[in-house]
Amino acid sequence: MGTSAGAGSMKKWAMIVDVAKCINCNNCVLATKDEHIGNEFPGYAAPQPAHGHEWISIERHTRGSGSMVDVSYVPTMCNHCDDAPCVKAAGDGAVYKRSDGDAHLLDQGWTKPRCVQACPTGALESMHVSDENMQALAAREGLEVLRPEFSTKPRVFYRNLRRTYQCFIGGNVFRTRADGSQENVEGARVELSIDGVKVGDAQTDRFGDFKIDGLQGNAAKYRLRIFHNAFGQAEATGVLHKSDYRGAIPLTGRTS
Repeated sequence: MGTSAGAGSMKKWAMIVDVAKCINCNNCVLATKDEHIGNEFPGYAAPQPAHGHEWISIERHTRGSGSMVDVSYVPTMCNHCDDAPCVKAAGDGAVYKRSDGDAHLLDQGWTKPRCVQACPTGALESMHVSDENMQALAAREGLEVLRPEFSTKPRVFYRNLRRTYQCFIGGNVFRTRADGSQENVEGARVELSIDGVKVGDAQTDRFGDFKIDGLQGNAAKYRLRIFHNAFGQAEATGVLHKSDYRGAIPLTGRTS
């Protein structure tokens, strides 16, 4: 939607979805069905069919393997785009969008829609904000939108969406005692290099585990170097296509 000098500061409704907080409880899905199935809101929405429609659906994304698996859930819905292709496709006014957003309960004085109210973890957040302030917030917090290549100016923004498309490398570091028993090593230093350039580091926790996140799965060659002053060192190499759990990595020898 174009903005003139006055329209640019007009407040509009927007939503932020925090992928890191969604636990797939489906409260938002059920709240939306409860609100719309069998209920018509003239000027806003026809009744949602009882079967076949999911006006909010939750996608599952899984990274890793073995004992290091990272699962993220992404609620998806109408993006309430400012340049909505559905409005253009309808062409006859069958689909339209108000300049300030489209929410019947908010018109009645509610401070948040039902899906936000029903979320127990705060993964959904509704905001009444100007375009300028929303753009500033998105830049400051690294918020993203779905399918940005379509340039439809969505009003639904995502926090921590990178968990669905970035990769991690993880593993477990252990040592072998003199009696042959094995012990997880806490406090080992892990350095990650990709194509010869150091890109990250970590320290093993009390269980001997480490995880370096925020990587691109672009088939780059990587090298892990692991050091512990008392128990030795280790090295591992590979090619990063997707999140890679290296499993148990033994320390050998002593660092110099």
